[in-house]
Amino acid sequence: MTLTRLDRQYGTAVRGIWTTTLGRINRTWADLGSWRGEDVARFQRTALPVMLAGQRQVASLTTVYLERLYREIADETVRTDLDFDRVTGRALRDVDPEDVYERPFKEVWTALSDGESLDTALARGAHRLETIAKTDLQLARTHTVREVGDGLPRFEYTVRELQGEYDCALCMIASTQRYRKRDLAPIHPGCDCLVKLVTADEDPGQVIDEARLEAIHDAVEAALGDFDRGGRAMDYRKIIISREHGEIGPVLGYRGQRFTGPDDIHLPT
Repeated sequence: MTLTRLDRQYGTAVRGIWTTTLGRINRTWADLGSWRGEDVARFQRTALPVMLAGQRQVASLTTVYLERLYREIADETVRTDLDFDRVTGRALRDVDPEDVYERPFKEVWTALSDGESLDTALARGAHRLETIAKTDLQLARTHTVREVGDGLPRFEYTVRELQGEYDCALCMIASTQRYRKRDLAPIHPGCDCLVKLVTADEDPGQVIDEARLEAIHDAVEAALGDFDRGGRAMDYRKIIISREHGEIGPVLGYRGQRFTGPDDIHLPT
Protein backbone atom coordinates (compact mmCIF):
# COMPACT_ATOMS: atom_id res chain seq x y z
CA MET A 1 0.00 0.00 0.00
CA THR A 2 1.32 3.45 -0.85
CA LEU A 3 1.81 5.92 2.01
CA THR A 4 -0.56 8.35 0.32
CA ARG A 5 -3.30 5.74 0.25
CA LEU A 6 -2.62 4.82 3.89
CA ASP A 7 -2.84 8.47 4.92
CA ARG A 8 -6.06 8.91 2.95
CA GLN A 9 -7.71 5.84 4.47
CA TYR A 10 -6.74 6.89 7.97
CA GLY A 11 -7.91 10.46 7.42
CA THR A 12 -11.26 9.28 6.06
CA ALA A 13 -11.80 6.94 9.00
CA VAL A 14 -11.00 9.63 11.56
CA ARG A 15 -13.26 12.16 9.85
CA GLY A 16 -16.04 9.59 10.04
CA ILE A 17 -15.57 9.33 13.79
CA TRP A 18 -15.56 13.12 14.09
CA THR A 19 -18.80 13.38 12.12
CA THR A 20 -20.58 10.68 14.13
CA THR A 21 -19.37 11.84 17.52
CA LEU A 22 -20.01 15.54 16.93
CA GLY A 23 -23.41 14.81 15.42
CA ARG A 24 -24.56 12.84 18.46
CA ILE A 25 -23.27 15.41 20.94
CA ASN A 26 -24.75 18.34 19.06
CA ARG A 27 -28.13 16.60 18.86
CA THR A 28 -28.02 15.88 22.59
CA TRP A 29 -27.43 19.58 23.24
CA ALA A 30 -30.15 20.74 20.86
CA ASP A 31 -32.70 18.28 22.24
CA LEU A 32 -32.30 19.38 25.87
CA GLY A 33 -35.10 21.92 25.65
CA SER A 34 -33.81 23.62 28.79
CA TRP A 35 -30.27 24.73 29.63
CA ARG A 36 -30.48 25.54 33.32
CA GLY A 37 -28.15 24.34 36.05
CA GLU A 38 -30.21 21.21 36.68
CA ASP A 39 -29.86 20.23 33.01
CA VAL A 40 -26.06 19.98 33.10
CA ALA A 41 -25.92 16.49 34.62
CA ARG A 42 -28.63 15.27 32.23
CA PHE A 43 -26.55 16.40 29.28
CA GLN A 44 -23.34 14.95 30.67
CA ARG A 45 -24.86 11.52 31.26
CA THR A 46 -25.41 11.18 27.52
CA ALA A 47 -22.62 13.28 26.02
CA LEU A 48 -19.61 12.19 28.05
CA PRO A 49 -19.83 8.45 27.17
CA VAL A 50 -20.24 9.41 23.51
CA MET A 51 -17.17 11.65 23.63
CA LEU A 52 -15.07 9.06 25.46
CA ALA A 53 -16.03 6.42 22.90
CA GLY A 54 -15.06 8.78 20.08
CA GLN A 55 -11.71 9.52 21.69
CA ARG A 56 -10.97 5.81 22.12
CA GLN A 57 -11.87 5.15 18.48
CA VAL A 58 -9.54 7.92 17.34
CA ALA A 59 -6.77 6.57 19.58
CA SER A 60 -7.26 3.02 18.29
CA LEU A 61 -7.26 4.07 14.64
CA THR A 62 -4.21 6.26 15.18
CA THR A 63 -2.32 3.40 16.81
CA VAL A 64 -3.05 1.04 13.93
CA TYR A 65 -2.15 3.74 11.41
CA LEU A 66 1.22 4.46 13.06
CA GLU A 67 2.08 0.78 13.30
CA ARG A 68 1.32 0.29 9.61
CA LEU A 69 3.21 3.45 8.70
CA TYR A 70 6.22 2.19 10.62
CA ARG A 71 6.06 -1.17 8.88
CA GLU A 72 5.98 0.53 5.47
CA ILE A 73 8.85 2.92 6.22
CA ALA A 74 11.11 0.95 8.57
CA ASP A 75 10.22 -2.55 7.32
CA GLU A 76 9.66 -3.60 10.94
CA THR A 77 6.52 -4.92 12.59
CA VAL A 78 5.58 -3.50 15.97
CA ARG A 79 2.57 -4.01 18.23
CA THR A 80 1.65 -1.29 20.70
CA ASP A 81 -0.03 -1.98 24.02
CA LEU A 82 -1.64 1.43 24.37
CA ASP A 83 -3.11 2.45 27.71
CA PHE A 84 -6.24 4.29 26.58
CA ASP A 85 -6.56 6.00 29.93
CA ARG A 86 -3.39 7.94 29.10
CA VAL A 87 -4.78 9.38 25.86
CA THR A 88 -8.48 9.92 26.57
CA GLY A 89 -10.78 11.47 29.15
CA ARG A 90 -9.20 13.39 31.99
CA ALA A 91 -5.69 12.68 30.68
CA LEU A 92 -6.21 15.08 27.79
CA ARG A 93 -6.54 18.24 29.89
CA ASP A 94 -5.91 17.08 33.46
CA VAL A 95 -9.35 18.48 34.20
CA ASP A 96 -12.49 16.53 35.03
CA PRO A 97 -14.51 16.17 31.78
CA GLU A 98 -17.64 17.07 33.74
CA ASP A 99 -16.15 20.50 34.41
CA VAL A 100 -15.14 20.89 30.76
CA TYR A 101 -18.57 19.96 29.41
CA GLU A 102 -20.34 22.33 31.78
CA ARG A 103 -18.67 25.24 29.99
CA PRO A 104 -21.19 25.44 27.10
CA PHE A 105 -23.92 26.03 29.70
CA LYS A 106 -21.84 28.77 31.31
CA GLU A 107 -21.46 30.31 27.86
CA VAL A 108 -25.24 30.46 27.59
CA TRP A 109 -25.65 31.91 31.08
CA THR A 110 -22.98 34.54 30.46
CA ALA A 111 -24.59 35.59 27.17
CA LEU A 112 -27.99 35.91 28.83
CA SER A 113 -26.51 37.96 31.67
CA ASP A 114 -25.03 40.25 29.01
CA GLY A 115 -28.50 40.88 27.61
CA GLU A 116 -28.32 38.58 24.58
CA SER A 117 -31.43 36.85 23.27
CA LEU A 118 -32.01 33.19 24.11
CA ASP A 119 -31.37 32.17 20.49
CA THR A 120 -28.05 34.02 20.44
CA ALA A 121 -27.05 32.60 23.82
CA LEU A 122 -27.85 29.04 22.72
CA ALA A 123 -25.89 29.50 19.51
CA ARG A 124 -22.89 30.65 21.51
CA GLY A 125 -23.22 27.66 23.82
CA ALA A 126 -23.50 25.27 20.88
CA HIS A 127 -20.39 26.80 19.29
CA ARG A 128 -18.46 26.44 22.54
CA LEU A 129 -19.55 22.82 22.83
CA GLU A 130 -18.46 21.98 19.28
CA THR A 131 -15.09 23.66 19.78
CA ILE A 132 -14.48 21.72 22.99
CA ALA A 133 -15.50 18.42 21.41
CA LYS A 134 -13.35 18.92 18.31
CA THR A 135 -10.38 19.84 20.48
CA ASP A 136 -10.80 16.74 22.63
CA LEU A 137 -10.94 14.47 19.59
CA GLN A 138 -7.77 16.03 18.21
CA LEU A 139 -6.05 15.83 21.61
CA ALA A 140 -6.79 12.10 21.65
CA ARG A 141 -4.91 11.88 18.35
CA THR A 142 -1.90 13.98 19.38
CA HIS A 143 -1.56 12.23 22.74
CA THR A 144 -1.69 8.86 20.99
CA VAL A 145 1.01 9.95 18.53
CA ARG A 146 3.22 10.86 21.46
CA GLU A 147 2.60 7.64 23.39
CA VAL A 148 2.88 5.29 20.43
CA GLY A 149 5.85 7.19 19.02
CA ASP A 150 7.91 6.25 22.08
CA GLY A 151 7.85 2.64 20.88
CA LEU A 152 8.82 3.48 17.29
CA PRO A 153 12.54 4.33 17.54
CA ARG A 154 13.17 5.16 13.88
CA PHE A 155 10.56 7.90 13.96
CA GLU A 156 12.11 11.10 15.30
CA TYR A 157 9.79 13.93 14.26
CA THR A 158 6.16 14.79 13.67
CA VAL A 159 4.82 16.85 10.80
CA ARG A 160 1.39 18.34 10.24
CA GLU A 161 -0.54 17.48 7.09
CA LEU A 162 -3.57 19.56 6.19
CA GLN A 163 -6.84 17.70 5.99
CA GLY A 164 -10.49 18.56 5.91
CA GLU A 165 -12.67 21.61 6.21
CA TYR A 166 -11.02 23.04 9.31
CA ASP A 167 -7.67 23.96 7.74
CA CYS A 168 -6.67 27.54 8.44
CA ALA A 169 -3.73 29.88 7.98
CA LEU A 170 -2.28 28.85 11.32
CA CYS A 171 -2.27 25.19 10.36
CA MET A 172 -0.78 26.08 6.98
CA ILE A 173 2.16 27.77 8.66
CA ALA A 174 2.59 24.82 11.03
CA SER A 175 2.56 22.39 8.11
CA THR A 176 5.86 23.86 6.92
CA GLN A 177 7.56 22.98 10.24
CA ARG A 178 8.83 19.84 11.91
CA TYR A 179 8.43 18.98 15.61
CA ARG A 180 10.23 16.46 17.78
CA LYS A 181 7.99 13.48 18.45
CA ARG A 182 7.77 13.98 22.21
CA ASP A 183 6.45 17.50 21.66
CA LEU A 184 2.73 17.63 21.02
CA ALA A 185 2.20 19.49 17.76
CA PRO A 186 0.71 22.91 18.50
CA ILE A 187 -3.01 22.99 17.78
CA HIS A 188 -5.87 25.42 17.91
CA PRO A 189 -9.35 24.50 19.12
CA GLY A 190 -11.10 22.57 16.38
CA CYS A 191 -7.91 21.68 14.50
CA ASP A 192 -8.21 18.40 12.58
CA CYS A 193 -4.77 18.18 10.94
CA LEU A 194 -3.11 14.82 10.47
CA VAL A 195 -0.17 14.49 12.88
CA LYS A 196 2.31 12.20 11.18
CA LEU A 197 5.52 10.62 12.49
CA VAL A 198 8.49 10.71 10.13
CA THR A 199 12.11 9.55 10.02
CA ALA A 200 15.16 11.66 9.25
CA ASP A 201 18.83 10.78 8.81
CA GLU A 202 19.64 14.23 10.14
CA ASP A 203 17.74 17.13 11.65
CA PRO A 204 16.17 18.90 8.64
CA GLY A 205 15.80 22.13 10.60
CA GLN A 206 12.63 23.80 11.78
CA VAL A 207 11.35 24.76 8.32
CA ILE A 208 10.91 21.76 6.04
CA ASP A 209 8.88 23.30 3.21
CA GLU A 210 10.37 26.62 2.17
CA ALA A 211 8.25 26.82 -1.00
CA ARG A 212 4.95 26.49 0.87
CA LEU A 213 6.07 28.95 3.52
CA GLU A 214 7.00 31.44 0.81
CA ALA A 215 3.60 30.98 -0.83
CA ILE A 216 1.89 31.69 2.50
CA HIS A 217 3.97 34.83 2.94
CA ASP A 218 2.87 35.94 -0.53
CA ALA A 219 -0.76 35.33 0.41
CA VAL A 220 -0.38 37.37 3.59
CA GLU A 221 1.15 40.19 1.58
CA ALA A 222 -1.66 40.06 -0.95
CA ALA A 223 -4.34 40.03 1.76
CA LEU A 224 -2.84 42.60 4.13
CA GLY A 225 -0.88 44.72 1.68
CA ASP A 226 2.20 44.63 3.89
CA PHE A 227 4.95 42.08 4.29
CA ASP A 228 8.74 42.28 4.47
CA ARG A 229 10.57 39.07 3.69
CA GLY A 230 13.56 40.43 5.54
CA GLY A 231 11.49 40.70 8.69
CA ARG A 232 12.21 44.36 9.26
CA ALA A 233 8.86 46.02 8.59
CA MET A 234 6.82 43.10 9.92
CA ASP A 235 8.01 40.35 12.26
CA TYR A 236 5.84 37.43 11.24
CA ARG A 237 6.66 35.63 14.48
CA LYS A 238 4.70 38.30 16.29
CA ILE A 239 1.63 37.64 14.17
CA ILE A 240 1.50 33.85 14.46
CA ILE A 241 2.87 32.34 17.65
CA SER A 242 2.71 29.19 19.76
CA ARG A 243 1.60 29.52 23.36
CA GLU A 244 0.92 27.16 26.23
CA HIS A 245 -2.69 26.55 27.23
CA GLY A 246 -3.14 25.37 30.79
CA GLU A 247 -5.17 22.32 29.80
CA ILE A 248 -4.65 21.33 26.19
CA GLY A 249 -0.96 22.16 25.76
CA PRO A 250 0.61 24.17 22.93
CA VAL A 251 -1.95 26.19 20.97
CA LEU A 252 -1.51 28.18 17.79
CA GLY A 253 -2.93 31.66 17.96
CA TYR A 254 -2.54 35.32 17.17
CA ARG A 255 -0.65 37.61 19.51
CA GLY A 256 -3.16 39.52 21.63
CA GLN A 257 -5.53 36.60 22.08
CA ARG A 258 -6.13 35.39 25.59
CA PHE A 259 -7.87 32.44 27.17
CA THR A 260 -11.09 32.80 29.15
CA GLY A 261 -10.60 32.89 32.89
CA PRO A 262 -12.90 32.58 35.93
CA ASP A 263 -13.59 36.33 35.95
CA ASP A 264 -15.16 36.07 32.47
CA ILE A 265 -17.84 33.58 33.57
CA HIS A 266 -21.18 34.73 34.99
CA LEU A 267 -23.21 32.10 36.80
CA PRO A 268 -27.01 32.27 36.93
CA THR A 269 -28.49 33.77 40.06
